[in-house]
Amino acid sequence: MADRPAERRFDDVSALQTAAIEAIRSAILAGVAARGNASLALSGGTTPVAIYQALSHLDLPWSQVQLTLTDERWVPVDDPASNEAMIRRTLLQGPAAAARFTGIKCDASSPEAAEVQIDAALRSLTQPFDLVLLGMGDDAHTASLFPGGTGLESAMDLEGTSMARAVRPVGDGPARMSLSLPALLRSRHILLLLKGPSKWSVYQQALTEGPVLEAPIRGILHQSQVPVAVYWAP
Repeated sequence: MADRPAERRFDDVSALQTAAIEAIRSAILAGVAARGNASLALSGGTTPVAIYQALSHLDLPWSQVQLTLTDERWVPVDDPASNEAMIRRTLLQGPAAAARFTGIKCDASSPEAAEVQIDAALRSLTQPFDLVLLGMGDDAHTASLFPGGTGLESAMDLEGTSMARAVRPVGDGPARMSLSLPALLRSRHILLLLKGPSKWSVYQQALTEGPVLEAPIRGILHQSQVPVAVYWAP
């Protein structure tokens, strides 16, 4: 097993967001300084919204920044449930509108039919990513790597070659496109944001040995190739 992730526990969500903003800003500046550009894979969800809104106002070399998503619902990009819509509404505003954004939703009828196209689009980005930003659900999913989901085993296969995998969660929700586990690990740093005591409990359980397909976040936590930082607030 990899070393335990670096953990930072904050008094409140505001302090977590401030620290995450600084971590992302630093990753962008380091990437641009070292290679002339920076690339990041960003999470959807509610926790990062204020982070993205704050980042959009920062004076950064945005024209040298490449952005994509860790996962996406297979819905129109103007749908309220679309992660791309959220990114465009919160981050790609003001100075940050100069960043190059590569979405992982296209006009194909299903995510399964789009895997090759989205894989090719992702490969056009500078890699490894300078930072991958993740969250985690109470079921220990991350990105759209859902326990029991159709397509999960292929998406979690470390020998797999595709960066993009279709996953259909259990239940009636929309199908998803997710970065595969190998794609998420193609990064210089991973930042995992957690909020609330239940998420901390799930995280602690995921640190123990157990089946990765039952708790996909273990694929991030139980590896040694990429440093992982976990930020938590109550």
